[in-house]
Amino acid sequence: MSMATLCSQRLRFFYCFCLCLLFSLNKGCALFQGRKLTERSQLPHHSHTIQVSSLFPSGSCKPSTAEVVEKKTSLKVVHKHGPCLQLNQGKAGGKAPNHTEILLQDESRVESIQSKLWGRRDVKVTDSAATLPAKDGKSIGAANYIVTVGLGTPKRDLSLIFDTGSDLTWTQCEPCVRSCYEQQDPIFNPSQSTSYTNISCGSSLCDSLASATGHTLKCASSTCVYGIQYGDSSFSVGFFGKETLTLSPSDVFHNFYFGCGQNNQGLFRGSAGLLGLGRDPLSLVSQTAGKYNKIFSYCLPSSASSTGFLTFGGSPSKSAKFTPLTTISDGTSFYGLDFIGISVGGRKLSISQSVFSDAGALIDSGTVITRLPPAAYSALRSAFRKMMTKYPRAPALSILDTCYDFSNYSTISAPKIGFFFNGGVEVDIDASGILYANKVSQVCLAFAGNSDRTDVLIYGNVQQKTMEVVYDGAAGRLGFAPAGCS
Repeated sequence: MSMATLCSQRLRFFYCFCLCLLFSLNKGCALFQGRKLTERSQLPHHSHTIQVSSLFPSGSCKPSTAEVVEKKTSLKVVHKHGPCLQLNQGKAGGKAPNHTEILLQDESRVESIQSKLWGRRDVKVTDSAATLPAKDGKSIGAANYIVTVGLGTPKRDLSLIFDTGSDLTWTQCEPCVRSCYEQQDPIFNPSQSTSYTNISCGSSLCDSLASATGHTLKCASSTCVYGIQYGDSSFSVGFFGKETLTLSPSDVFHNFYFGCGQNNQGLFRGSAGLLGLGRDPLSLVSQTAGKYNKIFSYCLPSSASSTGFLTFGGSPSKSAKFTPLTTISDGTSFYGLDFIGISVGGRKLSISQSVFSDAGALIDSGTVITRLPPAAYSALRSAFRKMMTKYPRAPALSILDTCYDFSNYSTISAPKIGFFFNGGVEVDIDASGILYANKVSQVCLAFAGNSDRTDVLIYGNVQQKTMEVVYDGAAGRLGFAPAGCS
């Protein structure tokens, strides 16, 4: 063997040894023919392969095949703008908003949450008709997902928007002293229910409305009056009452406190009202705590053409990973979280933890797009853009500033995104929660930045899709279980 051949073999052995050593130290090892691995490359198992057609809902309803086990009761969840909701087949609610309108309404909700955490305004009722004029202001607006519950004796089925950012449950009621918007269900008539009772003025229950609604109201005669103002011509005012609530044949609550709306206007799109799932004593969660122990969970479907579920009680999913709940400012209705990090394409971003702790974070079923602190969003956007350079950019869509044109693609590859929470919990966002599609030539990163670093981080419902989100209020924790529904 020649000296040259021996040296060549030794060099090859040394080169392979170095590669294996690098791999064992987890510094990265990859062999490419004609290609170089760079720091911003994404490994196959850290990306989603997405059919472009799957970014858009179908025209027909495809119920989820997910089975809900070990639950006390389960309600079907449908999107208020999708084909699974019967009211969309009628005229109630009018034409569905376009994506620009949806995102503008979402921005109003976010601004309302931010302002609610800094202080609340009192509103006065001027006459016995319980008038609360819509004022210029920020809109909490109507959330996106609807369930059907029974109210009264005999039971009347009502389609209500469920919302973890609200507390008081209310529905439109006859005789609609001032105004009722169109809804698909017959409007609830308390005079036809044998179990309806008004709450009297001056009672402790009436006084508790201030924390549940954010407003202090006068009484109409001797009857307690509630008022919730959402802004943008959205509000509900009426009588505070007690009724029988039916969630299932075996789950009936005879002394449920709710708002019986006599003057209602706004963005509720044909639904009969709202179901409040916040943390206030008047929320559904608190009022049913004796049976459900403040445990509920939901799974939001991957698209508006699928269904999810809302469950109460039972044993939390065994696959759920839990993080502690926190309190945000003085707003007891919100579910706070300790948010500590973000990963893109399998790599945790270098973001100081103080960026997330400055204003805190909360999870909200009604906010559409997750809002991040400016520095965190900038880091996320930068990493995402570097991994999507092969795709042509498209104009921004309202609050979404990172958009792409997928007109020439049937499938695309997008980096996975993960959230990190206190307690060692990492949540992988489903592929359906990463992109927001307006049209095939305008598909956007489904995240936005707050305007100020002191604004609270809001974990929105697009990023919650397909996972079961478990609220265990009694234990003070929140859990996430993957693949809860499709």
